Amino acid sequence: MIDHQAAIRFRRLGMITICAVYLVILVGGIVRASGAGMGCPDWPTCFGQWVPPTSEAQLPENYQEIYAERGYKNTQFNPVKTWTEYTNRLVGVSIGFCILLTAWASRIYLKSDKSIFYLCLSVLFITGFQGWLGSAVVASNLKPFMITLHMLLALFIVALLIFSIAKSQRDYLVDIDSSQLSSSVYTAIKFAMGFTLIQIAMGTQVREAVDFIAHEHKYIDREYWRDSFPIIFYIHRSFSAIILFTNLWISWKIYQSVDKDNVLLRCAYLLVGVIATAIIAGITLDRLGVPPIAQPIHLLMANIIFGVQFFIYICLFYSSKKQA
Repeated sequence: MIDHQAAIRFRRLGMITICAVYLVILVGGIVRASGAGMGCPDWPTCFGQWVPPTSEAQLPENYQEIYAERGYKNTQFNPVKTWTEYTNRLVGVSIGFCILLTAWASRIYLKSDKSIFYLCLSVLFITGFQGWLGSAVVASNLKPFMITLHMLLALFIVALLIFSIAKSQRDYLVDIDSSQLSSSVYTAIKFAMGFTLIQIAMGTQVREAVDFIAHEHKYIDREYWRDSFPIIFYIHRSFSAIILFTNLWISWKIYQSVDKDNVLLRCAYLLVGVIATAIIAGITLDRLGVPPIAQPIHLLMANIIFGVQFFIYICLFYSSKKQA
């Protein structure tokens, strides 16, 4: 028999961990949008120090030569970029502790459902690999492919955490009343998740192109970046209409078919709100000269969209079992 209070603690800790992962995605987006990725040219230290310097005077006079020999040419200390990247690392470390605590808390399911414990344990190991991948991103001098892989792995970690927590609450999810929902909604949410993954994949290609354009413009003259956007940007922009209308249809069907206290309806409201925010951020990027703040918000919303869709899918999966 699972201790009720221990189960509540596990669920709360898991939710905090999911929010923390989304936070690190947001901070990572800020790092990338601001061009602060090489604010710390070494790892795990930053300019050879565990706590980075606040002024160039604290570094050796020949520090640029030192890092040029290590493969990092044109290294220039910038306190804002250095501390932006350092903050990103601190947040990443805190995520590791949260996931460790979540894995430890999941041990209460070893007797009732071992898969929950092993899912959380796998998240812990994947997070360790994610940490190593972060060092590889720095070592690669911010190769776009490595940055994209780093982000997609974060998305996978979130999905595993959501599934772990949902699995621990399956007795509650089974009781969700989805009897009035047609089977087409269950099929549509699968397509919606697929569309979102396609959109995220195209978005990563757009981001890689924007990174190149930003480097060419030395991260200034943002109003001219749009002139160099590749064709994939316009495909990505148009595809957002499919994302919008597919999810609006799903949300409308849920609104018509469940009562106001149903968790599915709350998820539907959240899904519409997040998609609207993502589209507004995308329009801002397109029309207002790629403002730095809009990039991480757009990235974060895309990740949350998939997370909400995945949770709706899990809810429908478990609730359909009771109806069967």
